[in-house]
Amino acid sequence: MAFLNKLVLFAGFLSLLHAAYSAAQHRAYLRITDQEFTNLPVDIIFQAILSLVLIIFNILQVVGDFKEIRAAVDLQAKSWETLGNIPSFYTFNHRGKALSPYYEQPNPAAMDRSDLSTLE
Repeated sequence: MAFLNKLVLFAGFLSLLHAAYSAAQHRAYLRITDQEFTNLPVDIIFQAILSLVLIIFNILQVVGDFKEIRAAVDLQAKSWETLGNIPSFYTFNHRGKALSPYYEQPNPAAMDRSDLSTLE
């Protein structure tokens, strides 16, 4: 069934491409014959709409199951204590240490390679 959906999806894209090419050809024909463009023929519009419906339906079939949008579904398994644990928000180098009366700013010129390796 998945192969059939992919095949129909490919056919939908080809049909949409054909509708676009037909619309461009129709515009070129109108320019050559010096006619004014009012709208596209009904068969081109119908083909484009049918192609889009086929593409949308078969993309939904090919991609599979969707994940729930509601955040509560993902957060039900977590405890209250772990909800605030977000490692990307951890900050170790901040201005709070400069406000401490015991803080001494390191002198980078006095540090050698052995001191730098102990900091890491």
